[in-house]
Amino acid sequence: MMSKLTELLKWRYATKKFDSARTVADEKIERILEAVRLTPTSSGLQPFELLVVTNAEVREKIKAVSWNQEQVTDCSHLLVFAAWDDITAERVNMMFDLTNQVRGSVNEGWENYRQMLLGIVAARGKEANYQAAARQAYIGLGSALIAAAFEEVDATPMEGFDPAAIDEILGLAARNLRSVVILPLGHRAAEGDWLVNLKKVRRSRENFVTEIK
Repeated sequence: MMSKLTELLKWRYATKKFDSARTVADEKIERILEAVRLTPTSSGLQPFELLVVTNAEVREKIKAVSWNQEQVTDCSHLLVFAAWDDITAERVNMMFDLTNQVRGSVNEGWENYRQMLLGIVAARGKEANYQAAARQAYIGLGSALIAAAFEEVDATPMEGFDPAAIDEILGLAARNLRSVVILPLGHRAAEGDWLVNLKKVRRSRENFVTEIK
């Protein structure tokens, strides 16, 4: 017997045509955003941020640098996952200090780990730190996709865009961020989507899962 979530994951697909007249309810969007905020990240750093773009003019500009894919403008809400351009000492300390504040204590082991992590990111360098942050953003994307399916909201993960151009449009460089992946959210159109009725294709469990006992 399939769980409700499994059924919804089978229902979801990379929507090719959104109904531009339909808006996703605010409470559903908030629950999807909260799922992303609660996403686990390495060392708890949350080294990415989320932009929610509803401005029509801005989305037209993004569409122009995203191979003119209509999902960008026809969707209800456009999420942009933007990773830290570097995992700096300031950012590491910000999150470790926040942890101490929220938990109301200072743990010696945790502080030792802080110093070790500061050494790691300093040695790794800016570009490698960005790449590490970008990988964490994809964990957030996974959370968003599952949460959207649970809310019966359609979603299309997209890498087909010019990151530097989107960074310019959204002023991300000034915030020391770089765009990684975008996610239109909305409701599928009643007709005109070539993919909607095609069978979902995935490898079988036997060809995908290896159990080592």
